[in-house]
Amino acid sequence: MIYLDTSVALAELFAEDQKAPESIWSEPLVASRLLEYELWSCLHARRAARTHGEAAREILARVSLVELTPTALARALEPFPAPVRTLDALHLATLHYLREARQQVRLATFDARMRRAARALGMPTAF
Repeated sequence: MIYLDTSVALAELFAEDQKAPESIWSEPLVASRLLEYELWSCLHARRAARTHGEAAREILARVSLVELTPTALARALEPFPAPVRTLDALHLATLHYLREARQQVRLATFDARMRRAARALGMPTAF
């Protein structure tokens, strides 16, 4: 299972130079509900909701979205072994929650800061 970070979804939506390996799209995908809000926020900020909205809905339809549980929110309040931004802390806390529930999940991200924190926590990355 792959935890899909917003950076990977945005790269796919906007055909950026960085692209995830095609193989991740054939695996089960999971993410915090934050993914939905971050995608739409970015689309609106770029005034791209009309041109990219359907593609965003298609990506989101492929992802099992996990609500922010009290356990995940509590973990986000704890320190991380590397500096992270607020939303990244929430994503990493959700990933931690899934791994604590014995889910075999790897993080797919292009965010170097988030990747460093995940690896410092012992969480595997997809690429």
